[in-house]
Amino acid sequence: MDTKSSINLRIEAGTRALIDEAASALGKTRTDFMVESAREKAIDVRLDQRLFVLDDDRFDAFAAALENPPAPGPKLTALLRRVPAWRTRVFSDQVA
Repeated sequence: MDTKSSINLRIEAGTRALIDEAASALGKTRTDFMVESAREKAIDVRLDQRLFVLDDDRFDAFAAALENPPAPGPKLTALLRRVPAWRTRVFSDQVA
């Protein structure tokens, strides 16, 4: 049996407006958007906490890959040079 319960939150008006706009853009209700977003984040956190075990050869290959990543390509370099939307004045003014 799938029982439901409620969670009550107090948030700033600007944050609520941002959530409402994002939910609307996806055709979702505020509740559906918040539950889905929180659930996805919770799954990501849990997956990041998982332990994985490798034999010596695979661990060495894994460590070597971490220590020697490939050089960034032109698309990644361009992406990293862009100013994120949340740091632009236009976006900040819309949220506030």
